[in-house]
Amino acid sequence: VFMIFVIVLFKKYQFFVQRLILWLSIAALLDAIGYLMTEDVITKNALCICQAFWITCTGWALLLWVCCITFNLLWSVLKFRKTNHLEWVYHVISWGLSLVIACIPFSNGIVYGPANLLCWVEAGENVMRFAIWFIPLFVLMTFTTFAYIYVLYVINRRSKVWTGRYNPENERSKILLKEDIKPLRFYPLVFLVSNLMPLINRIQNASQGGSTSEPVFLLAFFAILSVPLQGFLNAFVYGLNRDILSKLRWLHIKTAFQQWRGEKSIGEYPADTRPVMRTNGSTSDSETDNMA
Repeated sequence: VFMIFVIVLFKKYQFFVQRLILWLSIAALLDAIGYLMTEDVITKNALCICQAFWITCTGWALLLWVCCITFNLLWSVLKFRKTNHLEWVYHVISWGLSLVIACIPFSNGIVYGPANLLCWVEAGENVMRFAIWFIPLFVLMTFTTFAYIYVLYVINRRSKVWTGRYNPENERSKILLKEDIKPLRFYPLVFLVSNLMPLINRIQNASQGGSTSEPVFLLAFFAILSVPLQGFLNAFVYGLNRDILSKLRWLHIKTAFQQWRGEKSIGEYPADTRPVMRTNGSTSDSETDNMA
């Protein structure tokens, strides 16, 4: 919520990189809401099925937005080009594909239901769990990890090269690094850290027999705790930005609210004080003309 508020208030959504962060924040917020939908994780009712569907859809949206950000980082360091023109593709993939995958469990009967500490794919439906989540998650997390390591390696290597005489290509690379790469570089890491424990927990559950197994309390506790915390960790990373910190002052916030309300900023002048063109081509202000 903090990130969405700041990006919208200060109109940072006008910039492509900030929009990527905005969509990631919205996906994280929607995912966190899913964990608060129901307290009854024993009965297979409509609300439980709704929570299971919601968590699957928003979890995939969050994962795919992280992959889109990772691809943007990778493309930026490889080609020194922005991917603004692909933003609509990112939306189709992140929201559309998530919705399609979340509907797959309905094709084999409704396999959504109680799953230990929350409602998701029912305990015992391990094939479905691995098909729609664990295998793709492992593959995409592996891709994200190697891509993230490579991006950091390239950034570190090039930062050592960008010294000495002025070089236009190096200057363009520095600008790209500052505007497109640095603001995004930690979000994939946050996702990897916050989803590692849930992945371990689910694999442990599946290996112990699914519906007949009892969850390991500590694994289940940290798994449930870590996923909703992703939004908080993203907000923490976002707040480390110096530009954002400088704007989180009452004067800047008040000015931003005034701009949203359409109020004039300090320094504007009324229209009747502007210079007026005389017939002889010279100019004077309206007061001098009235005196004349």
